[in-house]
Amino acid sequence: MTKTESLRKTARVAGLYYLIVVLTGILSLAYIPSKIVIWDNPVRTWQNITNHETLFRIGIVSSIVCYLFFLLLPLALYRLLGGINESAARLMVLFAVVSVPISFINIQHKLTVLSLIENPSYLKAFSLDQLQSQVLFYLNQFENGNLMASIFWGLWLFPFGYLVYRSGFIPRILGVLLMLGCFGYLTNSLGEIFINNYSAMGISSYISLPASIGEIGSCLWLLIFGIKEHTITTKNKSDEE
Repeated sequence: MTKTESLRKTARVAGLYYLIVVLTGILSLAYIPSKIVIWDNPVRTWQNITNHETLFRIGIVSSIVCYLFFLLLPLALYRLLGGINESAARLMVLFAVVSVPISFINIQHKLTVLSLIENPSYLKAFSLDQLQSQVLFYLNQFENGNLMASIFWGLWLFPFGYLVYRSGFIPRILGVLLMLGCFGYLTNSLGEIFINNYSAMGISSYISLPASIGEIGSCLWLLIFGIKEHTITTKNKSDEE
């Protein structure tokens, strides 16, 4: 297998990993919570989970799949982009991988929610109102855990975006968007910490837009276009000059 073929295969693998991360991330972090969790109503949230327990469980499994592939993704990208700048590539992997154990540990909050709902013995020690409040409490704890993980979800985008910008394998605009996305994640994280009801202000979705476009765009580019031979040739000539 030639270098071009090897890099093309690595690009497609990285694109596939990225697609799985994106789809399972949207499912577990956005779509399913929007159908189940009502943050100011523990009674309705309890009812939604009990009535749609399978959907809630799918969300947990989707999270596990997402984090597993988010562990594989930076390793594939390192093989693809590591030759451009070794230090930036290592930093990219480090920031991404650090978020994975945080995310896995955080899943226990949703597993605790299932325990509270499934185990009838808890009703002997707590009233239904207390259990419903505890369910919402643990879901809030899950969101707090995501807040910590999102710091690293943002940090890894800067070295990744820099490598994309320098590589010539992916359009430079996507690299710029990824680097801006880093600051978007950090801004939203700090906003949640410093400003009460920050998420209700409605600006977080706009701030996170560069990251969303950059990540989805990079994912689709790697998956659909991969790496073309003339791109590598041009890059090599540029390096020689």
